[in-house]
Parts: sequence; C-alpha cells; structure tokens
Amino acid sequence: MSSSRWRSLAGILATAVLLGLYARGGPAWGLGFVALVPWLLVLDRDRSTPRTLANAALMSIAFAAAVFHWFGAAIGAYIGVGALTATTVLLMLAPVLQPQFLAFALVRRWAGRRYGPVLRALAAGSAWVACEWLLPKLLGDTLGHGLFPSAVLRQVADLGGAAGITLLLLLVNETVAFAVRQRDRGMRALLRPLALGALIVACMAGYGAARRAGLQAPVADDAPTLRVAMVQANITDYERLRKEIGAYAVVRKVLDTHYELSWSAIRDHGADVLLWSETVYPTSFGSPRSEDGAALDREIQGFVDTAGVPLVFGTYDRDEQGEYNAAAFLEPGKGLLGFYRKTHPFPLTEHVPRWLDGPLLRSWLPWTGGWSAGDGARVLPLRSADGREVNVVPLICLDDVHTDLAIDGARLGAQAILGMSNDSWFTAYPVGARLHLAVAAFRSIETRLPQVRVTTNGLSAIIDDTGEVLANTSVGDQAVLTAFVSARDPSPTLMVRWGDWVGRAGAAFLLALAALAAWQTLRRRAVAAPEPEPVVDAVVLSPFWRALSGVLRLCAGAGLLWLAFDMLARTGLQIQSLSQLRLFAVAVLLPSLAAWAIEYAFAAQARVEAALLVLDQRRQRIELPLASIAALRPWRLPLPRSGVDLRLSTGPLWTRSLVLTRPQALRRLLATGVPIVWEGRFAAARAELVQHRADAHRRRLDHPLVKFALFPLLLALVAFRLHQVIAFGGTFGEYYSYGLAAYLTGLLIWWASWSIGLMLFAAVLRMAIETVAALAMALRYAHAAALRDALEWLGRLAFYLGVPAWLAWRLLSAG
Repeated sequence: MSSSRWRSLAGILATAVLLGLYARGGPAWGLGFVALVPWLLVLDRDRSTPRTLANAALMSIAFAAAVFHWFGAAIGAYIGVGALTATTVLLMLAPVLQPQFLAFALVRRWAGRRYGPVLRALAAGSAWVACEWLLPKLLGDTLGHGLFPSAVLRQVADLGGAAGITLLLLLVNETVAFAVRQRDRGMRALLRPLALGALIVACMAGYGAARRAGLQAPVADDAPTLRVAMVQANITDYERLRKEIGAYAVVRKVLDTHYELSWSAIRDHGADVLLWSETVYPTSFGSPRSEDGAALDREIQGFVDTAGVPLVFGTYDRDEQGEYNAAAFLEPGKGLLGFYRKTHPFPLTEHVPRWLDGPLLRSWLPWTGGWSAGDGARVLPLRSADGREVNVVPLICLDDVHTDLAIDGARLGAQAILGMSNDSWFTAYPVGARLHLAVAAFRSIETRLPQVRVTTNGLSAIIDDTGEVLANTSVGDQAVLTAFVSARDPSPTLMVRWGDWVGRAGAAFLLALAALAAWQTLRRRAVAAPEPEPVVDAVVLSPFWRALSGVLRLCAGAGLLWLAFDMLARTGLQIQSLSQLRLFAVAVLLPSLAAWAIEYAFAAQARVEAALLVLDQRRQRIELPLASIAALRPWRLPLPRSGVDLRLSTGPLWTRSLVLTRPQALRRLLATGVPIVWEGRFAAARAELVQHRADAHRRRLDHPLVKFALFPLLLALVAFRLHQVIAFGGTFGEYYSYGLAAYLTGLLIWWASWSIGLMLFAAVLRMAIETVAALAMALRYAHAAALRDALEWLGRLAFYLGVPAWLAWRLLSAG
C-alpha cells in the first residue's frame, strides 16, 4: 500500500477516534470543533471523485464503529442474532445509514473545483444538513448533539436545532483545516481562518449566555403548578417473564409494582399526577381482548379513582385500521380522557410499512412488529383534583428524536413535554440511554418547554427549558422521580416559528449554487464561437410527404386532446376501459408511428464535400452545388416539425424541404463554401429559437421512450401495486382472483393512463417553455440560450421529480 493511502487511513482513523471521544460527552465536547480536521485534510489530498467517494465510505464505517459499536450489539441482543452478526451488518450498511459523509465529501469536491474555500465550506456543510433532513437517521443523531454537555453553546439550538449546531461545527472544522493547510504561508495566513472559527464559537457562546440569562425570569406566582411523579419500576424483558410465569402473571406483576410505587409517590411526594412508562400495560386499554383484560382495565381506572390523581401510562390502542403504541390519559371520576398514538414507531421491530409487509418478510424476520403509526402531535391536559391544569404534548420513545412533534405541540399550545420511553434494550449499553436522553433534551431547548421523561429502567429525567437535566435516575434503578411543572406559555422560538428549517435551507442553497454553476457554464458556452458541425441530421421531404406527415402529427395531437377531454369529462383523467386504450392506439399511437416511419424513410445526413451540399439517404445520394444555394427560409408552420426550405440562386425554392432541428448548424455548414442568408421576416430569430431548443435537448432524458413509456411504467407499477392491495388484498390479488389476463389488462390500463397523463403534462410544460423562450427572443434578451436551457431543466425537474413527489404525497395522504 502506498504512503498516501496509509496517510489517508491514518486521517480517517484519527477522526473516528476523536468523534468516538466526542460522542461520549463530558469534557470531550470541545473535540467537536476539531474532530473532522484529519479527514478534511485527507479529502484535500484526493485527486479523483472515486477516491473521494471511497474515503467518505470508509469514514462512515469508521464513524459507525467508533460511535455506534454499542448499537449493533444492542440490536443483536434484542432480536436474538448475536452482537457480532448485528455489528457486522451495521458496519456494512454504514454508508447507507450515515450517508451525510458521502454527500459532504462529493459536494465539497464539486464546490472546491469551482469556488473558493468559503463557498466550498458552506456548500459541503449544507450538503451534510440537507442529507440528514432528506434522509432522517434511525436515532436522529447528528454532530450537534455532541455539544449537549455545554450548557451555554447548546442554547443555539432554539435558532436552528441540533442541525444548526452541526452546520456551525462543520464550518469551524473547515476553518481549522484551512489554517493547517496555510501554515507554511506565515502567521497571518494561519491566524486569519482561526480567527473566523473563533468568531463563530464566540457568537455561539454570546448568544447562549444571553439566552440563559433571559430565561432566568421567575414564573408568575399565580401560574398553576403540578407535582408530576414518574414511576420507574425496572421491570424489563416481558417476553422472558411471559414464558416463565405466563402473560396474565406478567401484567399482574407489572401493575402491582406500579401501584405500590405510585402510592409511595402520592404519600411521600404529594404527587398531583402519576406518569408510567411506555407500554407498561402490555395490552390494549379500553378495547380488551378477554374478560381478564376488561377486569384489568376496570382495576386501573379504579386505582385512579381511589388515588384521586390522574394517570398517564403506556399501553396499546386499537381501531379498525390497526393497533398502536399509545399513551392513555385517565382522570379520577371521569375515566379515559384520550389517547396519544406514537407517531414514529421503531422500524421493523414495531412497524412495517404496508408496501414491505407480507408473509415472506414475517417468515424471514419473525420478530417484526405489527403496530401502525399515529397521526401526529396531540396536546392533552394534566388536571389535578383541585382544577390546576397544564397542557402537555406526549412523546413516546422514538418520537423525541424527531423535531416535528415537539414543535407542533408547542404550536398547539403545549406548556410542557411529557416523554415516555422503554429503553430496556439499552440496559447493558448505558451509552445508548445517555444518547437518547441528550437527544430528547434538545426538544426542550428548541421549544423552550420543560420536560418530564419517564423510562422503564432508566434514564428517567427532569429537564428544564434550557435542556439542563435537573435530576435523573440511573439505569437499573427502581425509583420515583418527582418534578414540578408549571403552566406557562414561552415566547415562540425561531424553531417553533420556522420548524426544522436548517436542512431545507441547506438544500435550497445547494440548488441555488448548482443553478449558478450551470448559468456560468452556459454563459461561457454562449460566449464561445460555435464550431461548424461536419454532419447535420435532416429529413428530405417532397411536398406530398411533408403534407402527409404534418397531417398525421396533427391527427395524433388532436386525438390526444380529444382523449384527454373525454377522460376529464367522464372519468377524471383516468383510463378505465379497453375502448379508451383502443382510441389511444388508433388516434394517437398509429398516426405518430406513421409520421415517424415517413421521417425515418427519408432521413439523411447533410455534409459539405468539394463545394457540394451532399444529402446521404439510405437509398440515394443528393448533391447540390453550394453556389446554387442563395438563402435558407425557416418554416412559418413547424409541421411535421421545424425545418427550412432552400432558396436557389436562380430564384425558385428547391423542390424538396428539409426537416431539421438545428437550422443554425446547417447555415454554418453551408457558410464554409459561400455566404448564406436567412430569408423572410424574423427568419433569423425563428431559426435561433429552434436552434436553442435543439442545443438544450438531452438525448436520454428527453427521449420519447424514456418519457412516455419507461418512466410512466415505473409510476404505474407503484400505483398499480397500491390499487391491488386496496382492491384485492395483495400485490397479486387480481391475478389470484381473475387470472393472468385480467391482471395484465389492469396493469396495461394503469400504464396507459400514466403515459397519457404524462404526455398531457409534458405538453403543458412545452407550451410554457416555448412561450417564455419566444418572449425572451422577441425582447432580444442577450442570454436567451442560457434561459432556454434553464427552462428545459426546470421542466425536467417538474417531470421527473415533481410527478413522483406528487404521487408520494398522494400515497402518504391516502395512507
């Protein structure tokens, strides 16, 4: 192995070690400002994109090994495959689970080749946070969480969340790495980037200190305050207990333990509200499956009535859509106030998406869960017996690693966060429990809402509005932790107003930077003088064949419009019968194919040879002396497509016409022999308009087969599969019920429907693009070619990304 590769590996390992220490918390939080520097220096030495990508993938693997080695072991123990197997899979999947390293490295290389160090750092940091926003990670982890031990610096999270802190950490790392690279250029070159990094840290510290000082204002004396008692019973591994003593005995043991600790909380701590942990009652409450279950439901309500205090506890909820991990709110004398259903169940172990679920998956992964996802944040009141009330937003386990629910709760009027979690699978790996607690605390910083957080066996905690953990239990304790929660309405933070905006802003910045790069490239191309093309593709048509081909094109367009009108009037832009398919085939496909066949038969290549214009066709060769051509006349009516007529020097037009997409290329080709002019009013502008369209064309993305056959098929397969599941109960439901012919006919109808819809959408986009481009040409806009190219790319984005995004939104809305 070469010395450069050894240096690269050393840099990656150094960053991994520093990040591993940084993730452990405590006084090592300062390493977050320098941990990435060795890896950044490795990236600076990379000379190729594949090598950059390889180093980014290795960095993701090293990061997973250094920071999340415990996670593989914990998962392995939980699902029963062993620590070694699970950790190996975790490391193999690291580039997928930690894709921000790849996005950061690739964008950093791209930006570094075009811009200076400042824009490169901003672009790379934006790629990191945008990637984490677009592809949320399982545990919601980001570099910013490592600053949790700094009570001052973490306050910046109420402006941009943990993602905002991540971006600032990346920028400071970039300044340090740049200073290292500049060390040979003198002290001034070394200190300038370091001063910028120090300024970022100083601004974070100044804001944090001011924010902490502003939050010290006392709560109003008349603000209702509740004493909330969190019961941590330390009963874990329900499955093992169920096998040993039976399901009913497990529930009996859990309830008796919680009753005893709850009475202690009321007697010794004066609790106004009781809070039990996630899924502490491991069956559905309110919809019992047996008479024993109904008796237990009545028993829990009886306990609440007798105690005279409300109870919030983890249980299951059921409806016709499925079963949910839920939090039940019970009040004395009133019964069930309501449920909150967990919005973000843990993937696979708790929830399997419908599109992935099935007997095959269940046979491969028998430990997969069957809960459904809830429908978002809900604010519910905690009410004491004497009428004191505090509105809370419940978060269950993985809910608190997502910023959206706490923010939505704050917008709905929540005055505190009520966290419930079962972190028992962290029992042997307390680093996981500490990470979960730190991530949950950021929800309080972002919203400025205090938080009470109960867990099955630790770490239960009381968290104030600065993210400070005022008190917490230990892992493995059986304990009661009591907190005072007051009804106050904090001023909305920037995060509450704007939501988790940093990732979106990063994505928008990258799009703007990419647009700028494309614009600059097009400007350079526009300034450069085009070289004559040696060969120009054309179609040589006599008046008869041109008229016939034009009529066929018109018929196809009219047939498509008629079909669209018929669909809109009767079926809402959907094909629902084979008669519509036949109409589409006869009125649209056949004329289009006939017109294409005519053009294919008369296709030619135009070139100049020895003062002759040579048109090479499949069966003949046509030669015209260049001296006999006086001018080119663009067609006023672009049928069957755009083209030109040749004006001969003797006066008349040549008896044949040329269909071509690059009229300016033909003119440059002919001008190599004799000067050629455009004939007709606005002829040059029309030719330039057609040429710009051809220059902006991308052969693969704009090919009709890709746009109107392959791409619609992909979308149709997704929609057709959903239709099969809803209408027939499975992906192949119609096949099992009615046979292969009916199944394929249904798929064909969906495919044709999508194809026609995309044709119509492409026609609308084309009209919009051509209108703007023609207007720019009429106004003699100097950068009309660049504008055309930008419009075409916007159209492609709307077509290839906008339509799938719309479909995904529709599917999510339907789900």
